[in-house]
Amino acid sequence: MSVLAVDDLTVRHGGLVALDGVTLAVETGQIVGLIGPNGAGKTTFIDALTGFTAPHRGKVTFAGRDITRDAPHERSRAGLVRTFQSLELFDDLSVRDNLLVAAHTPTFWSTIADAFWPRSHDGTDTHRTLELLDLLPVADRLPTELSNGTRHVVALARALVSSPQLVLLDEPAAGLDPGETAALADLLRRLPAVGTTVLVVDHDMSLIMNVCDQVHVLDFGRLVAGGTPTEVRNDPTVIAAYLGTSTTAGPAAEEGSA
Repeated sequence: MSVLAVDDLTVRHGGLVALDGVTLAVETGQIVGLIGPNGAGKTTFIDALTGFTAPHRGKVTFAGRDITRDAPHERSRAGLVRTFQSLELFDDLSVRDNLLVAAHTPTFWSTIADAFWPRSHDGTDTHRTLELLDLLPVADRLPTELSNGTRHVVALARALVSSPQLVLLDEPAAGLDPGETAALADLLRRLPAVGTTVLVVDHDMSLIMNVCDQVHVLDFGRLVAGGTPTEVRNDPTVIAAYLGTSTTAGPAAEEGSA
């Protein structure tokens, strides 16, 4: 069963074709990778899925519902969340409080109620996420006191604290050393068991090939390959794209990429 279905997704910025008719599905309980050369359209794809970029054409279906025109906060509340390449942590709050902020989704009335009748919010989900990602030992420390690798895990924890059905990870291994990347891979493998499907975009091939069930490849905004990591690794089209001799040049390539 597909938790996410993308049909003919196209994004244009003036004359620039960032995504050109992308169609793919993410099955429930899988870890799916999205790779491609710089400028292939990977971050644009995540932005379009999460409502930060409006598509020119196409449809996004999440958990059986058309969310193509939903706002980002509506998609998040429905269980589709993301991380960003910049970690966006609150450096003046503890790790635990960073998660508490993400776990609490205020409404207009709850904000007014909290102003007049302050109350404590249930920290069960926060504790569960800290435990899942091995963050309990640093829960009361500030992000500025942590290693780069642990800060990345905190950013992942903030996305997971609301128990999403699908998490989209934008370059989660950026800036990590091989040991930190291996540790991140181990954490990602835990997520399907707790009910969270993963779509991960990254340039680190060791992470993608070792952790993903399926891998899709973008080049010049077009989906040019897909399959198991072994199939994708040996695909001549993928090899050509990464060597800069792409066979997919066409309208999207001529107008540009993002």
